[in-house]
Amino acid sequence: MMRASYPLATVCEALGCNRSSFYYEPGPPDDAELKDAIEEVVKDWPTYGHRRVAAELARRGYAPCGINRKKVLRLMRQMGLAERRPARTVRTTNSEHHFPRYPNLLENLEICRPDQVWVADITYVRLAIEDLYLAILMDVYTRAVRGWNLWRGLDASLTLGALKMALAHGTPEIHHSDQGVQYACRDYVEALPEGVRMSMAAVGAAWQNGYAERAIRTIKEECIQLEEYEDYADARRRIGAFLQDVYNRKRIHSALGYLTPAEYEEAYYQSALTAVPDAAIIPVAGETEAGSAEEQPARDSRLGKRRDVAVGAALRGCPRSPDLVDAPHASENLVLNNSTSFTV
Repeated sequence: MMRASYPLATVCEALGCNRSSFYYEPGPPDDAELKDAIEEVVKDWPTYGHRRVAAELARRGYAPCGINRKKVLRLMRQMGLAERRPARTVRTTNSEHHFPRYPNLLENLEICRPDQVWVADITYVRLAIEDLYLAILMDVYTRAVRGWNLWRGLDASLTLGALKMALAHGTPEIHHSDQGVQYACRDYVEALPEGVRMSMAAVGAAWQNGYAERAIRTIKEECIQLEEYEDYADARRRIGAFLQDVYNRKRIHSALGYLTPAEYEEAYYQSALTAVPDAAIIPVAGETEAGSAEEQPARDSRLGKRRDVAVGAALRGCPRSPDLVDAPHASENLVLNNSTSFTV
């Protein structure tokens, strides 16, 4: 309006700006630097979604004007980094057995401390010459993998190997799994310490074991599907290194406020030390997209302060890498009860 009625010089003088500002036309934004930074993150974490990429960029100090997740998603799509590969499935659960079943204790349960709930699940690892199976036990509150076992079969020695490793570093209050025979069989139930309560998801209700399902999906996408293993020993060594050094100590989780399990657990115990006198502290012995299983716990319990934890530091309840020394024979050394016989 003013431009049509007054000379440009008069308008600019009244507004207190230069005439060059009127003629300026902004060019397209230069996103080359941000694209390079995104590419570096994706090289380290090939399956990170745009939320985790944005969080990792911030952790690495790349935030000249703040990290816009929508912009990161747009650039990742332009770079062809936002696609998801289809998943292949192999049946690992046989719930048709005569062993006792247990009710689901996690429904409406507030999970507010480490080792309150461990969840268990099984997946497969496809090699050129054979199929292997991986069993894990994960602490829900910290998302830390407490125990794991890689084995050639789906018998009880697979899950017992993972349980043996986990129990060497702690004891859960509740053990939750599906109703697969590997968890319901007598050998496995009797291996749990006294006082541990068994909990199981309903048959056909995989979402009731969503914490473990989500962890398994992450392990497959970020480790198993990206590697080509020579044999059983090579697969065991490399998967074990991923679980203990990368998943527990380097990989950030959206449900933990984009901390690693090691950082989150360390922050929990540091907070407990500052809030309660030492004499009152009794240690317990013994995608992501919104709405996913990883985001189910109440966010009010999150600790927002980041604490750096060295890779070699001891994580409460989690085995150190040297446990891999005698790991190849973990399943072979287990003695099973004669009453436990089943197939999947």
